[in-house]
Amino acid sequence: MAVVRVLGIDPGLTRCGVGIVDVASDRSVTLVEVVVLRTPPELALEQRLLQVGDGIEALLDRHAPQAVAIERVFAQQNLRTVMGVAQISGIALHLAAKRGLPVGLHTPSEVKASVTGYGSAGKKQVATMVAKVLGLAELPKPADASDALAIAICHGWRAPVSTTAQGALTPAQQAWLAAERSAAQTVGKRRL
Repeated sequence: MAVVRVLGIDPGLTRCGVGIVDVASDRSVTLVEVVVLRTPPELALEQRLLQVGDGIEALLDRHAPQAVAIERVFAQQNLRTVMGVAQISGIALHLAAKRGLPVGLHTPSEVKASVTGYGSAGKKQVATMVAKVLGLAELPKPADASDALAIAICHGWRAPVSTTAQGALTPAQQAWLAAERSAAQTVGKRRL
């Protein structure tokens, strides 16, 4: 059975959730690691960005994922929060691009719908389903950890590997991608 490793990021400047999961072709998911990278608000912005970037880079190096998934920046009332999320997202995109990794950007409602079946699910519902999917005895905490895992799971289920990166895939990953395409085409034909 083919497996793809996905690193999911719930971007934030004060708390950045990073979850790494292995997603098998049968949609089963295994937890690899989950961390929340934290920076103190009193630290200079460039130092905070450096700390989070170094943390993401270390996880990319340690776990060698085949894909990166990031929660897409969405409009909020708090401009400072939006800026922090956008800055961390930019760092994550840069680090993924340096490694030639395909990146998926997923909206919060897309992630919720993928994991819970309901695009307006609450944080506790998402955490509960993440724990169920991963077979965890407890809900992942804090919410940033649960959200990062949900983003990785969503990506693994929706777009396991970008077709533009197919040449960089192992034979097992290429076989899985071909099976996913075949299944998608079969589903599409049934709808006609």
